[in-house]
Amino acid sequence: MGSGPAAGSVRARYLVYFQYLGTDFNGVAAVRGAQRAVGVQNYLEEAAERLKSVVPVKFVISSRTDAGVHALSNAAHLDVQRRSGQPPFSPEVLTQALNTHLKHPAIRVLQAFRVHSNFHARYAATSRTYLYRLVTGCPGPDQLSVFERNRCWALQADNLDVAAMQEAAQHLLGTHDFSAFQSAGSPSTSSVRTLRRASVSPDPGSPLVLPEESRLQFWTLEFESQSFLYRQVLCPGAILGVGTGLGPLWQSRPWSQVRRMTAVLVAVGLGALTPTEVKVILECRDPLGRHQTRVAPAHGLFLKSVLYGGLGDLAGNPACAQ
Repeated sequence: MGSGPAAGSVRARYLVYFQYLGTDFNGVAAVRGAQRAVGVQNYLEEAAERLKSVVPVKFVISSRTDAGVHALSNAAHLDVQRRSGQPPFSPEVLTQALNTHLKHPAIRVLQAFRVHSNFHARYAATSRTYLYRLVTGCPGPDQLSVFERNRCWALQADNLDVAAMQEAAQHLLGTHDFSAFQSAGSPSTSSVRTLRRASVSPDPGSPLVLPEESRLQFWTLEFESQSFLYRQVLCPGAILGVGTGLGPLWQSRPWSQVRRMTAVLVAVGLGALTPTEVKVILECRDPLGRHQTRVAPAHGLFLKSVLYGGLGDLAGNPACAQ
């Protein structure tokens, strides 16, 4: 007894915040096996190998994101077990080490904190906020600034009926069965969720767009809940855009509740649906309904924040400060 490599070593658990541009990844979750697709988690764990932990480091991700979805701030917990006699890494050293060894420029570790050994990044989260970016007045994606491509959904329409979208969003607020906004056959034990916030607002504009492109108007949709419905599933066939005029633009991807809600609200803004019809869609609880085929493209979606409560002992924790 006590002769193994972990004898006398101390395991330290950390909460890590990180961000990424999702364009190059098959989502945040690691892709295992000999597949060409790769997730953000693959790169994080590859960087963590350089920490020389006695036990291989695994990132437990707080919030799963689809292929092509970005994150301003996602979170994960991980355990690092150093050899006997070596003290745990400080959060600052851990952050620096991970960033030093990350091999993809589209991923960055923001900050790390020591947490209790029973802390769980997924189950302890008290709030998750997603942001979706739209742009109107754009004839096609090729007419959009190269710096904004893959970072917003370009719509041909010159404007949106924002008042109608805001009215429709009110029907989604509160605690509901969101079955109509999940993938058919989802294994979720419950599709009841509480949507705390759903907002539609004009964006001040992108600094990455030239003055002569002033016809472009940017919009932001935000959704906040403790958790959202998600199922990673690959379905055959193409998904048609709403009001883009461009036909089949993207092949089937993992579909999230947020992308489905966004697509329905955009349909309201374009006059294809009424706010009352959104209420009907919600109450029908049918993921295979005629209007539920609408799914917003992944590249306009950002995970904005993941918040935690009861971590007041972690001085400077951005999740508590927000």
